[in-house]
Amino acid sequence: MFSLSVSGLFKAAGVHPLLQGLAIITGTFILEDAATILAAMQAQDGKISTSLALGSLYVGIVAGDLGLYGIGRLATLSGRIERLLPHGRRLRSRQWVEQRVFRVVFISRFIPGARLPTYTSCGYLHASFSRFTLAAVIATSIWTTLLFLVARHVGQFLISHLGAWRWFGAVVFAVVIVLMGRLVARLQGEPE
Repeated sequence: MFSLSVSGLFKAAGVHPLLQGLAIITGTFILEDAATILAAMQAQDGKISTSLALGSLYVGIVAGDLGLYGIGRLATLSGRIERLLPHGRRLRSRQWVEQRVFRVVFISRFIPGARLPTYTSCGYLHASFSRFTLAAVIATSIWTTLLFLVARHVGQFLISHLGAWRWFGAVVFAVVIVLMGRLVARLQGEPE
């Protein structure tokens, strides 16, 4: 599973702060919720500083968000993709997004499955990059900090009650969080 790969990155980083930070940043590109949970567990266990863990999470997640925006912008270079949305409709969509880019980006951070289509659409529609970035940074700092704090508390419970099995518990916790997000996203997409 992906969370095992993220966990492997953390183990390979050892105790060197630069490698730990790079492992966390890389982990966010694999599966950001799992990276957040495992980084919080590492911080709770005293193997990494909280500031390094959170800072690395913010950098990796925001970089991923900006990458999604960039993919949308690159899509405008393809004539095939341009033909999927007629010019008039694209202009109306661009105006709508431009007026709401901060709110749209901010809200999509908290809705499972919404970031990929929303962030790439913002890039495709040439939404304000500065407002997009500001919204991504603020939303990421709120969501990631909340998940990190919850994971630290769960981590404390796992450390206190599971001892040597705490990392198995952490992987189970990460998988549950990821599956819950996917289930919510799937349920949101089903017609009533």
